[in-house]
Amino acid sequence: MNPVLQIVECPRDAMQGWAHFIPTDQKVAYLQQLLTCGFPILDCGSFVSPKAIPQMRDTAEVLEALSLDGSDTKLLVIVANTRGIEDAVQHQKVHYLGFPLSVSETFQQRNTNKSIAQALEEVQLLQERCEKHSKEAMVYLSMGFGNPYGDPYSPDAIVAQTGRLVAMGVRNIALADTVGVADGATITTLFEQLVPAFPEARISAHFHATPTDWKSKIEAAWAAGCTRFDGAIGGIGGCPMAKDELVGNLNTEHLLRWTRQQAIPTGIEEAAFEKAVQMAQRVFVG
Repeated sequence: MNPVLQIVECPRDAMQGWAHFIPTDQKVAYLQQLLTCGFPILDCGSFVSPKAIPQMRDTAEVLEALSLDGSDTKLLVIVANTRGIEDAVQHQKVHYLGFPLSVSETFQQRNTNKSIAQALEEVQLLQERCEKHSKEAMVYLSMGFGNPYGDPYSPDAIVAQTGRLVAMGVRNIALADTVGVADGATITTLFEQLVPAFPEARISAHFHATPTDWKSKIEAAWAAGCTRFDGAIGGIGGCPMAKDELVGNLNTEHLLRWTRQQAIPTGIEEAAFEKAVQMAQRVFVG
């Protein structure tokens, strides 16, 4: 029997670069439906500068309005600095705090206005605060498959950075294909090294993909031992801090269709998911 493939749904990543502000009540209704689908984790908001990401300025209000009754899904929010960490840990409904740690110095500066060394200090603080408040850190290795800036990159650097995070106590690490440059060979190399090297951690894939390369990315990662994938309904999203043209998120519908074809269990409730897809068509308009 195939192992379960976990799907982390990322409406926050889909919403954050959307051209117009999505009303708070509409966000809440959409997230409430996603909580019925059986996703283990829902990336629902962020505590970051409202000037940088205005779409997420109402995350605290959204969390207050959400009901977790009857759902086993755990909520994740993104933080990028000390203030965000301290704000997020105060919310009882939040279980995971996600932090973007780049392996590209240029992108770390563009994304969070700090160096990688400074970001690592904040990851240490994040881990300490999560332990104190009974939460879990999720660290995203941004530009984890390469970068468009000419910054040094190698799979060995990813392995080394993962080792530093595991030594800090971080147990959830996502390799982020921030600008969609991952190819099958790099994906295979990384997961075949990381999964057996760090059995105490869950190494997941946060792919950005096009309609022509999503399948090859999933297949390479799954074959190499990755069992948790991030996705977004409609493939909407991309990092607005990365470069001018966005590469969308891995399309959750594509991922689910592939798992059904391969008889890989996901635990997703299909009727609830289809209702969420229909809602997304009303949320993401204009």
